[in-house]
Amino acid sequence: MELGIYSFGDRPADPISGEQVSVADAYANTLERIKLADDAGISFYGLGEHHLANYAISNPGTVLAAASSITSHIGLGSAVTVLSTEDPVRLYQQFTTLDQLSRGRAELLAGRGSFIESFPLFGADLDEYEALYEEKLDLLVAIDRDQPLTWSGRFRPPLADATILPRPYGDHLRISVGTGGNPASSARTGLRGLPVVYAVIGGEPERFAPLVDLYRRASAQGGHDPATQHVTMSAIGLIADTSQGAKDAFYPYWNETMKYGAAARGWSVPSRGDYDEMARGAQMIFAGSPSEVAERIISVGSLVGADRYAMQMDWSGVPHATVMRAIELLGSEVLPQVRAALPAATAAASVAAAR
Repeated sequence: MELGIYSFGDRPADPISGEQVSVADAYANTLERIKLADDAGISFYGLGEHHLANYAISNPGTVLAAASSITSHIGLGSAVTVLSTEDPVRLYQQFTTLDQLSRGRAELLAGRGSFIESFPLFGADLDEYEALYEEKLDLLVAIDRDQPLTWSGRFRPPLADATILPRPYGDHLRISVGTGGNPASSARTGLRGLPVVYAVIGGEPERFAPLVDLYRRASAQGGHDPATQHVTMSAIGLIADTSQGAKDAFYPYWNETMKYGAAARGWSVPSRGDYDEMARGAQMIFAGSPSEVAERIISVGSLVGADRYAMQMDWSGVPHATVMRAIELLGSEVLPQVRAALPAATAAASVAAAR
């Protein structure tokens, strides 16, 4: 099983120091982290899209293009791109450009997004939330599979015998679908024959096992070989030299996000006791020592049949030095344990599975 990392370039005011990292420094930190992850043998680094002041990354492809120039092996992808408010033609060109720059290491992770700030920004109608996404995903896949392309739909001008360039470095661009756990999304992704990425930001990750099974059954129903489909699980957390050190270091930043969510969406703010229970044994929050986190990844990965596990460790602006140490430990201590328990596929097999 592969290991990955994802980030949104979080940059709120630090809950301990009160300082806020500048956008420029957030980009520099992100590139340094990606370079370290590449050197450490991590398989994937994903950057998610936001259009809010507390996040640095609104255009993942641009930052990933910079990362492609300083890395050699690591897969570079979005995590996620809010497809509903993008033009699939231009988006495809952006990521095939990244794919050419990185010589085949690009991944476009298409999702609806859990935030909606991009809808008014780009003039998209929230009442068309589902229809926008479904039509644009179908178009994105058609662009990758058919060349030249004739197409028509509701939300953009038609294409008549269009040639869309550049093409990917290989035969196809790796296009994955991100979902927060909607069963219909798992089924539709399987029917389309696309890789799936499960965003797990709360609760027991074991609850995703039936969704993975649904995805694989839908893939078979759609005429795709289930063995070639690719499943990514994700987690929030932090790795440190000691279990308690990781939990204590991660808590104030996790709590900051909970307070933000409570204000924006009417949640109740969990207590430190709630956090300790969720982080106990890295059950829901993967904060712990390398062995503790490795055991949890192996346990969940084995249960759901995951091909890749990706962690977000800079939640709400965890300090750069702390994140860098976590990446080091992910590569030097967690990865060997995971590989020993769940042997990794070769890079060629992984790419074939995704496509």
